[in-house]
Amino acid sequence: MGADAVIGLLSIAAIVVLIQTGMHVAVSLLAVSVVGLTLIRGDWIIAGNMLAQAATESIANYSFGTIPLFVMMGFFVSVSGIGRDTFDVAGQLFRPFRGGLGMATVSANAVFAAVNGTSIASASVFTRVAVPELLRLGYTPRFAVGVVAGSSVLGMLIPPSLLMILFGIVAETSIGDLFTAGIVPGLLLTLVYCVMIGGFARWRQRFVFVGDGELGRGNQTMSASVMIAKAAPIVLLVVAVLGGIYGGVFTPIEAGAVGTLCAMLLALSKRALDRRTIIEILTETGIVTAAISFLIVAAHLYATMLASSGLPNAISGWVQANSLSFWSVMIGYLVLILALGTILDSGSIVLITVPLALPIFTGFGTDIIWLGVVTVIAVEVGLLTPPLGVACFVVKANLQQQGITLNDVFAGSFPFVIAMTFTLILVTAFPQLALFFVR
Repeated sequence: MGADAVIGLLSIAAIVVLIQTGMHVAVSLLAVSVVGLTLIRGDWIIAGNMLAQAATESIANYSFGTIPLFVMMGFFVSVSGIGRDTFDVAGQLFRPFRGGLGMATVSANAVFAAVNGTSIASASVFTRVAVPELLRLGYTPRFAVGVVAGSSVLGMLIPPSLLMILFGIVAETSIGDLFTAGIVPGLLLTLVYCVMIGGFARWRQRFVFVGDGELGRGNQTMSASVMIAKAAPIVLLVVAVLGGIYGGVFTPIEAGAVGTLCAMLLALSKRALDRRTIIEILTETGIVTAAISFLIVAAHLYATMLASSGLPNAISGWVQANSLSFWSVMIGYLVLILALGTILDSGSIVLITVPLALPIFTGFGTDIIWLGVVTVIAVEVGLLTPPLGVACFVVKANLQQQGITLNDVFAGSFPFVIAMTFTLILVTAFPQLALFFVR
């Protein structure tokens, strides 16, 4: 391995250390990349020019327009109260099943994910909506917070997903195909969750219920007309956004614009918008978009630095020289992502690992769309694993009940980590689960 490749390798370690010290991810990437390019090229002016070029080229990408649009749509959906309506309808549909309210939480999160795009928003909404109801109906505190944290990860797998958009931009691949590829794995994970909850409710009741079971499985029945009225807005929104993409009517960017307009009209119809709320939504959208823009610029420069160092080619050469099989490399890649998930957030993992791994998997002729789905599932496991576990921290921060600790949230979400790992193995072993609608 040459000196430049060693610089590339040390830069990865430096980025992880800087992030752990509390430095912002984008600042860490930029600082290390500029220093690395200066050492490799021997001139800091060249590194500065590359930074300027990265800032120009990365955000100028047309597909970047999906980010502010889907972020804004998510904010409008959150303030409209759609999460509560979805949970109410799902609760009625799953009333006949033992553990039905847990299944309803998972299903409502899956539907909410189809118009939201982030796990953090799902965790925030359903902590306030589902946890009090689960506790009231005799579910254990650990299960109540665990099912919300566990099912919130669907927000990054079921399209539209901001993490898939980020992967698509970094890997320079089709965001629309990534969205399509996320459908079956997302539904599969939802099904695995529901089956697991049903099994626990029957054979491991002490984990799910405080006493013998649900207290009447809910108070009130809901008429068909009320259910239709509550479900209609989110169904129409899902059809408008995802139906438009998969039907070939809209590009992902156009679907984001249509979805944002529909979500805004929905929030207006529910009288959930006033001048102050609109200003807050626009401000938060700008803040999130600016933060992601900064990340993408940093990731672009980081990828340039890695390419200049020759580290990806050196690793590819080492893989070939040692006759490593595709599956041994894939297992190592997934283990690395799962390990990083304990100390880094999901966006950081994608930005650090994808530019490094992409040339290696390209050499194997790997389908990048399938690799994107597998990567997203593996990264999302990190949202539930200590010590970082961002989704668990969000659930804890939004809890209104006293006495539920962060350890309870992590313990309650552990079975969902196992279920996600099982789904990851299935999608990895059977690529057609992700590529069925794409190819």
